[in-house]
Amino acid sequence: MKRDLYIVALILLTFFVISFITNVIGPLIPAIITSFHLNLTLVALLPFAFFIAYGVTSIPTGMLIEKYKEKRIMIAGFLVSFAGSLILAIVPNYLTAVLSLFLIGCGMAMLQVVINPLLRIAGGEEHYAFNSVLAQLIFGLASFISPLVYSSIVMRLKAEADPTGPLHFVAPAQLPWISMYWLFAVLCLMMTLVIALSRFPAVALNKEEEVGPWKTHVMLFKKPVVISFFIAMICYVGTEQGVANWISQFLQTYHRIDPQTTGAQTVAYFWGLMTVGGIVGLLLLKIFDSRKVLITFTLLAMLSLTFALFGSANMSLVGFPLVGFFASVMFPVIFSLALNSVTEHHGSFAGIIVTGIIGGAIVPLIIGWIGDRLGLRSGMLLLYVTMGYILSVGFWAKPLVNNATFVTKKAD
Repeated sequence: MKRDLYIVALILLTFFVISFITNVIGPLIPAIITSFHLNLTLVALLPFAFFIAYGVTSIPTGMLIEKYKEKRIMIAGFLVSFAGSLILAIVPNYLTAVLSLFLIGCGMAMLQVVINPLLRIAGGEEHYAFNSVLAQLIFGLASFISPLVYSSIVMRLKAEADPTGPLHFVAPAQLPWISMYWLFAVLCLMMTLVIALSRFPAVALNKEEEVGPWKTHVMLFKKPVVISFFIAMICYVGTEQGVANWISQFLQTYHRIDPQTTGAQTVAYFWGLMTVGGIVGLLLLKIFDSRKVLITFTLLAMLSLTFALFGSANMSLVGFPLVGFFASVMFPVIFSLALNSVTEHHGSFAGIIVTGIIGGAIVPLIIGWIGDRLGLRSGMLLLYVTMGYILSVGFWAKPLVNNATFVTKKAD
């Protein structure tokens, strides 16, 4: 099939928007706590609402695509996210925030399910690996930019003395972070219009890529290897979000660091170094067995977390971003080891693994609950458990096909 570079560009833009909206939650948490007078458990329900939406939406969306096709599902995804953003922007309170993040999560999940197979078709199967890496780099770039945009807007709002000025019109002086949800609403509406005016190619999945019926998922869940990798994905996303969501609050609580400037920037560096680590990881996976890379990077991530939690302010400012750098290989390695550990139903298995994104709902919530009782530092000790499980994957995983390295290619 001829490559459709316009659709590839549209998919990459969609990856950017998804990441831009998704990964700003962490920097916003201290401001939301102050605005709505919340404890750590209640504020943790916000990322919980967002990520639980992935668990609710991912597999049903895969089934709906067969009936309604990719274009309609993408439009629906952005419209649902637009509605969620607008609700919070217009009526900012805690309950609308929970509903808003759930709706945005549903929309983002719908988009994620669509764009990966669509990228394979539009970009050509032979270019899929390259385009997938490019998509992840763009995803990481947006994660880096989003907290910086938030910090910039807040500083401009503080500098704008006139309370009737254009920025204060969209964000009350006491709730400057609400401006981000007006921005999200505009982005989602623009993307809806662009997609509505675009022509989409026909996507033909091969049998192994198709999302099977419920009985296939039930059958897979009876296999210990499927359950083991599902838990691994829960632990990975829980680790990622458990760090990113609590960085700003941790720095404010223990080191009196401004969450809207230095705190937000540290979250940006966390995502930025995760992107850099992904590039380094790609090179290392061409030299070493993926399980060895996973073990080494996970141990270094745990060491970096130790410096961040128990070191000085400067050590925390360096340690948290380094956790992002070393966590960068966890997702691709876990995903590839999982799919290479079964012989059939890869589409359904991939759907189950993606559903493990609910870890981003569960782990930050538990951290908040423990944090209310024993302190946030104690709550974040849970991350040693999730990373410990990820570390174990490098020892017990037995893929049917190992990752290709320069050594194995020479042997061939």
